[in-house]
Amino acid sequence: MKLLRQKLAVGEAGSGLRLDQALSRMLPEYSRSRIQGWIRDGSVTLNQRKVKPRDKVFAGDQLELDVPYEVNTVDLPEAVEFELLYEDEHLLVVNKPPGLVVHPAAGHASGTLVNGLLNHDAALEQLPRAGIVHRLDKDTSGVMVVARSLPAHHALVDALQQRLVKREYVALARGVITAGRTIDEPIARHPVDRKRMAVRASGRQAVTHFTVRQRFRGHSLLDVRLETGRTHQIRVHLAHIRHPLVGDPVYGGRFAVPSGISAEFETVLRDFRRQALHARRLSFDHPVSGEALVFEAPEPADLRALFAALNRDNDAAT
Repeated sequence: MKLLRQKLAVGEAGSGLRLDQALSRMLPEYSRSRIQGWIRDGSVTLNQRKVKPRDKVFAGDQLELDVPYEVNTVDLPEAVEFELLYEDEHLLVVNKPPGLVVHPAAGHASGTLVNGLLNHDAALEQLPRAGIVHRLDKDTSGVMVVARSLPAHHALVDALQQRLVKREYVALARGVITAGRTIDEPIARHPVDRKRMAVRASGRQAVTHFTVRQRFRGHSLLDVRLETGRTHQIRVHLAHIRHPLVGDPVYGGRFAVPSGISAEFETVLRDFRRQALHARRLSFDHPVSGEALVFEAPEPADLRALFAALNRDNDAAT
């Protein structure tokens, strides 16, 4: 058993709420009942005094947590390869390679980004999901931000909910798309296959913006920006408009060879076994200093090779 020791300040959004309500908003990874238990047993203090869950809090109030918790034995430090783009006492920004699972789960109990983050900074075990506030699919590469403190975690989660974090991707879609557009279609679990997501009227709002960077004979290179962050959002939305991502094993459907492409490009396409999606840029305000931050990650080698073969095939046709 270890202790989670953190200090938090109540912001304007929590002013006037019950203590348990305000703390639930600040710590969304923990249940309201667990937070109420912490308050009742004295593990949470308000302005250095013990309080009850129903007591009101106001902007500027200081909360201190001294909470016992059990370490998840799956989330153990492990040497895992990823690129560190930035770090300070509040943040880590990483470039996740394709093929790296973010969280330990069934079938991936180790060798995940979480394991690697804990190897880099053991103190992350005190934070929900080791400080991860958003995720990328296993086979999507690119930029991710990780919180190193509860105040930073709370601020980043809030910024994501308010759509203040700008997430930009590069994607290669099947088919020739004539112009960019905004896809505003709700997403929920697939009614039959629970491992998939689908556009459904009962789902949560999902908004994806994209522009066409370059058109090819049978493909389109897109710059994509997320307004919301639903599971598999870009993959689901592009498949919904019948332009799924190249290589997508879940939403891409049966492999089809565009007419007229070179034998070399056909081989490259057949051998590309992941969705052609990369989180290239992440922009947000620093959760503590307020400084505007922008981070970029270049496309990994497999995507660069795919784009190069695509361009060679395009040049051969002109």
